[in-house]
Amino acid sequence: MIDARILQRAAVIGTVLQIALSLAGYFFPWVAIHLFMFGRMMISASAGYLYGMEFGRGYAVGALGGATAGGLCVVPAIVLSVLLGDTGAPMLAIGTGISILTGGVGGVFGQIAAIMRKLGY
Repeated sequence: MIDARILQRAAVIGTVLQIALSLAGYFFPWVAIHLFMFGRMMISASAGYLYGMEFGRGYAVGALGGATAGGLCVVPAIVLSVLLGDTGAPMLAIGTGISILTGGVGGVFGQIAAIMRKLGY
């Protein structure tokens, strides 16, 4: 159902970006205060979008794969932020849940992009 190769690529790209955001928040406190939640949501949605666009075989499967990619990519970054002291431990569950949701939405929009690419737009 879920293509593991595409999921791995989307999750790795998302993880690298999420860790970069965590490190930026550690060195620049303004980033941690103002951009962590929105940035994490956007990166997870982008990972879901990449999965949905590449897979392109249906909305439900795109959303499921996107949610998986969004959830997988955020966990190491939130753990890093907790270890660095920039984020509280309860954010691990909250941030992961929100990232799963936004990754699923990104997967749906990725499916739309796959359809548009197929039609030549």
